[in-house]
Amino acid sequence: MKYVIQSTAPRRQPFDLTRELNQQQRAVVEAAPGELLVLAGAGTGKTRTLTYRVARLVAGGCPPERILLCTFTNRAAREMVSRVEGLLGVDMRRASAGTFHHIGNRVLRRFGPALGLSPDFGILDPEDSRTLLGAVVAEFGLQALTARRFPQPKVLANLISLAINTRKPLLKIVEEHGLRLLDQALMVEEVATRFAERKRQMNVCDFDDLLLHWLHLLEDPRHADVAALLRSNYDHVLVDEYQDISAIQGALIDEMARDHKSLVCVGDDAQSIYSFRGADFGQIAEFRARHPEARLYPLTINYRSTPEILALANRSIAKNVKQYPKELVAVKKPGTKPAVIPLRDVFQQAEFIAQRVLELHHEYDMPLSRMAVLYRNHSHSLELQVELTRRQIPFTVRSGLRFFEQAHIKDVVSYLRARQNPQDGLAWIRLLRLWPGIGAQTAEQLAVHLAKESAAGTSAAQLLAEQASLVHGRARPALAKLAELWAILEAPSLTNPGAMIREVVTRHYADFAERNYPNANARKDDLEHLAGYAERYDSANEFLSELALVQGMSAENVLGAEEPDDMLVLSTIHQAKGLEWPICFVLWLAEGRFPMATSIKEPAELEEERRLFYVATTRAGDELYMCYPVIEETREGPSHLMRPSRFLVEIDHNPAVFERWQIEEAPAPTAE
Repeated sequence: MKYVIQSTAPRRQPFDLTRELNQQQRAVVEAAPGELLVLAGAGTGKTRTLTYRVARLVAGGCPPERILLCTFTNRAAREMVSRVEGLLGVDMRRASAGTFHHIGNRVLRRFGPALGLSPDFGILDPEDSRTLLGAVVAEFGLQALTARRFPQPKVLANLISLAINTRKPLLKIVEEHGLRLLDQALMVEEVATRFAERKRQMNVCDFDDLLLHWLHLLEDPRHADVAALLRSNYDHVLVDEYQDISAIQGALIDEMARDHKSLVCVGDDAQSIYSFRGADFGQIAEFRARHPEARLYPLTINYRSTPEILALANRSIAKNVKQYPKELVAVKKPGTKPAVIPLRDVFQQAEFIAQRVLELHHEYDMPLSRMAVLYRNHSHSLELQVELTRRQIPFTVRSGLRFFEQAHIKDVVSYLRARQNPQDGLAWIRLLRLWPGIGAQTAEQLAVHLAKESAAGTSAAQLLAEQASLVHGRARPALAKLAELWAILEAPSLTNPGAMIREVVTRHYADFAERNYPNANARKDDLEHLAGYAERYDSANEFLSELALVQGMSAENVLGAEEPDDMLVLSTIHQAKGLEWPICFVLWLAEGRFPMATSIKEPAELEEERRLFYVATTRAGDELYMCYPVIEETREGPSHLMRPSRFLVEIDHNPAVFERWQIEEAPAPTAE
């Protein structure tokens, strides 16, 4: 009996490229094979262009399995592949499409034995990696160091991962990102080496290994035959979001395309903003240096934003020296100029945004979900979150948890709760668990004791000192230090909640954050912002009461929106990349905040900050509001004037690309 498999060869019918694509997009799709760098500006249809390029290759006779398509999410790969299937009527399941890690896994399943890696190797998720790192630390007898200054496993994992992705020595990464760890740097390297050995013994890989081993196969002369076979599997390599790739991902792409040199990289150098995650701007900036025969194809026709918004974005990004010059051109009809709004302080900034959002929502029937508030740092949204909650405007935070719901915020606030109400057992348990040597059971027992004896009038600092003399191990010095801190918090002269927060951070939590969080500096910035916010209250009780009320109302939706998901979007600019809204607000456009003060002295960092501003402005389709506070209260004394961001100042010339709003306060209504 014969059984015939129906061919899935593409239908050889021409694309209607004239209808589907503009002239710039068609040029990319129809370009002859070779090395191509497609500079796709914001809102120019890069995904559509890349999809049609793949379809064109398959329609021209290239089998899907001969195409390597690297994307930053597997979802993006699936959508592209599905679209190609819809265009051609061909089964694309054999195409190697997905994230670098997804493709690396497939490569190692086949070629990993050359490295001594069994085809059935396991893959550690991030939690498994941290657990194994913790076991390695224990093997070295570093528990005592861990309790003091040696980094916790999740910090170690971040340092090791960053070294792999940037292709820098681990000691260099420790120096750049963990200065307080320098005295432990050599031990960090020993732990990393032992960690790699343990993974080999267990026949497992973590996510970074999927890339590291893949590149080892390609670069190590001992595996030249395997490398040649691996490269020969593909005729074309295509890469999406090329501006965000790391050094190791860039090396993988160059190696995979080395023989056939049919390489299409699509990205926008003006939107390279992820260096803190290991993205290497040099990969796109120096593409022509590595590929001298490469052809450049710009995509500049923007379908998202009005000409006025693009005029501002174009003028701003033109200030960067290290870039591929280009100007976005709008398809949309002219609209209103972007607005720059100086506000008295952060509270008026929050009031303005809340009021304007309500106006647009009620008077112009703009759904809340069609508006977004963008900011440089998560802490910049603190006052706004409070104001939105007070006005009962529902919002969602794309950049993570609501500000007051974050672990480090709740950790530090627990100190104030226990300080003001020593009978608050839950607060005691939370803060006690932050100290080395104090487990869950011990924390619960101590919390009961502290609550009981404090109710009888005994000083909590005295009680902690007494307990320190009774316990053993690491808990003893921990409780002794906590007793010292509590004596400071109990001082009658210390009444301001902001000052209390700073004492907790300085004397304990800063070190805790450095040991436990890869993004310790960002969390410490959040806590400084919290302290600045709290110091405006006359007492800790007043601050805690306000905080409790804000948190209690945060889940309420009283606008009566027809759709339950109709909520205002709050997001960091990093999290907003790739998204768009008709109306966008950008907060805290003040010098030292955006750009950050730490970035101003380094040209490369300042240019990345300007690219971040470019990303923020190009998220807006129709209306763009850029805000900054004029006055900032300081912990040192009198308030000081804040200067507008240089990103606004440097583009403020004829012809004007924005209009400046003057804010007036209406008199408060009088009671009849």
